[in-house]
Amino acid sequence: MKPTVLIATTSRWFPTARLAMALTNAGFNVEALAPPRHPLAKTNLPHRIHTYHGLLPLMSFASAIRTARPDLIIPGDDLATQQLHSLYQQERRSKNEETKICALIERSLGAPASFPVVYARSAILNLAQEEGVRVPKTGVIANADDLREWADRVGFPMVLKANNTSGGEGVRVVHTLEEAEHAFRVLQAPPLLARAAKRALINQDLRLVWPSLLRTRSVVNAQEFVPGREATSLVTCWKGAVLASLHFEVLKKRDSTGPATVLRVIEDADMAAAAKKIAGRLQLSGLHGLDFMLEAHTGKAHLIELNPRTTQVGHLTLGPGRDLPAALYAAVTGQSVQEAPMLTENDTIVLFPQEWIRNPTSPYLRSGYHDVPMEEPELVRSCLRTRQKRKAWQAEQKWLRTFSGDRIGRP
Repeated sequence: MKPTVLIATTSRWFPTARLAMALTNAGFNVEALAPPRHPLAKTNLPHRIHTYHGLLPLMSFASAIRTARPDLIIPGDDLATQQLHSLYQQERRSKNEETKICALIERSLGAPASFPVVYARSAILNLAQEEGVRVPKTGVIANADDLREWADRVGFPMVLKANNTSGGEGVRVVHTLEEAEHAFRVLQAPPLLARAAKRALINQDLRLVWPSLLRTRSVVNAQEFVPGREATSLVTCWKGAVLASLHFEVLKKRDSTGPATVLRVIEDADMAAAAKKIAGRLQLSGLHGLDFMLEAHTGKAHLIELNPRTTQVGHLTLGPGRDLPAALYAAVTGQSVQEAPMLTENDTIVLFPQEWIRNPTSPYLRSGYHDVPMEEPELVRSCLRTRQKRKAWQAEQKWLRTFSGDRIGRP
């Protein structure tokens, strides 16, 4: 019997559908927990989709797990990981302290002692430094006095990052104290009620509702700016060991702080060593991403962030040691790794539809491997319709940034 994997996502993130396809090809029976109208519904995969309800997240997770009875869960975004951790704590407080759900979450994500660490940007980098991994100076900023003290000690430019954010939404690179103070107020502030309502009513995305209603403020971190080139890794871990890995240099991004759209496959000893040390220290299992800066003059890798979930490259099968779904299947079943054929020998990977949305005339669309899922035409058509939605979203984000600035600047 095929092992079952449950992909859990709280958003309509397109790469989740790509990962489901790769896991199916690796031998898994794939089921999903996802919001209504997720791109997974546009594929021909033999899967069952359980509905994720944003106002009842833990109930959604528990119901999907009890129905699917998976051998493994893969979170598709940061919020899904957080809610799995919350479900773990809820189950531990139940009458049966060691529940099957707890055992499943530990099997899928790793040692529970790692759960509170993976979200805290400063804590994870402090831990990495203890393991001998090269990291930039990082600290938690609680108030304006902390920010000014950090600026005096570390200087500009600096990077401000809010915990529990992804896709560049909670990152600002600032060059003056005035910019830093403004960015700090924006990043720390609860989500605008108008933004949460729009997401809930139009996009049926309820992730911002509770933080907005409860006026939840984010933890903001300051990080030393490392000039250089961005890089990223995704690894398959099992009980603290790295089984397969993908390492990339970022060539193009959606915007200055957004996700990558074009990547170049690389081998980097520093990045590989950092992944092994972090996985071993935290006893991680499943798919985990790491972000780096490659120092401009030396090329040395500085770890800047851990993503405790899969990223948008999880479906890529690029040869021995670079097939993450195959490595995960082997770990779950105890069988030897049966890697899929290499998707391409071109070391430039153009992510679809991200780069096409960013620039339909991008030269990378012709020179690189354009990762279009041609075997799923309905999924492709659905993605092609997202370009106009992306433009509308970008216009909305610009308006919100302007509105936030005006609101925060008022006495």
